[in-house]
Amino acid sequence: MSSARQGPPWDVHALPSAAGRTFLVTGGNAGIGYFAAEQLATTGADVVIGSRSAERAGAALASIRERVPGARVRHLPLDLADPSTLVGAAERIACDRLDAVLCNAGIALDDPPRRETGAGHEVMFGTNHLGHLALTRWLAPVLTAAPAARIVTVGSFAARSERLDPDDLQSARDYRPARAYGRSKLAQMTFALELDRRLRAEGSTVLSVLAHPGGALDPLTPSRPRVHTTTRAARLRALPAGLLVQGKHRGAWPLVRAVLDERVEGGQLWGPRVLGLRGAPRLERVRPHMADPATAALLWTASCGAAGVAPDLGLLRTAA
Repeated sequence: MSSARQGPPWDVHALPSAAGRTFLVTGGNAGIGYFAAEQLATTGADVVIGSRSAERAGAALASIRERVPGARVRHLPLDLADPSTLVGAAERIACDRLDAVLCNAGIALDDPPRRETGAGHEVMFGTNHLGHLALTRWLAPVLTAAPAARIVTVGSFAARSERLDPDDLQSARDYRPARAYGRSKLAQMTFALELDRRLRAEGSTVLSVLAHPGGALDPLTPSRPRVHTTTRAARLRALPAGLLVQGKHRGAWPLVRAVLDERVEGGQLWGPRVLGLRGAPRLERVRPHMADPATAALLWTASCGAAGVAPDLGLLRTAA
């Protein structure tokens, strides 16, 4: 893992200007994605919220505009579980270049039975991993048009204890919801690291970066009445947990740094400072099982095939 270049301390409360740049946040209508979008909007950037629900996206846009005077925010309809909504994303986003896509949206199921997307993929693997993979492919023209675009993939603590089974990537034989979720996030992280290796080999200026929010709970999250409300009672009950984890507004900090900080390099992982669970963002060590080249190569081929995209994703000059 490369180390962060030296520079002034990163201040989560004084973000650098990003005027003139465009960022897409998938799932920016709620949770950590919402707070990432809100924080990015304070930089003067154009922030696009990717969401399948126009109503929820509208509420998020209104909330951001209330809190960030002059915010430049808009909605891009996207359904990561439905590949047909992703084709043409580069044209529909209506910008000459896209400086970063924050691959944040995701689904986590708590109970069986196993469910599938309309395309026939296990819903968490299909949405969290394959959906973002396909979106990245269709955004390739505007990402490569930027001088130094970033693809920031949001990982999870849940990926640390999981391992991918190349013969059962979509949990068809042995489905357990928590494990399937962890494996979907591990697939995202492994693929993102492999993508950066391939981008570097091609001399691309596009970076693939990882970030994760640590432990982020709703009761420790400040209210945004149009989007999310935390009651006083719920906050008081969650105070003991606040010794180890944090709210979703702070969980967004590593994601925002991965998008904005000029010192961030491809293939890095950013997370909270305290035990990887809470605090200001810092550079973390990438776990060996996330970066295993043999597993990554198998995952790359299987994932591109399942997503129905060419293995070069439109980002590489030659096919992988």
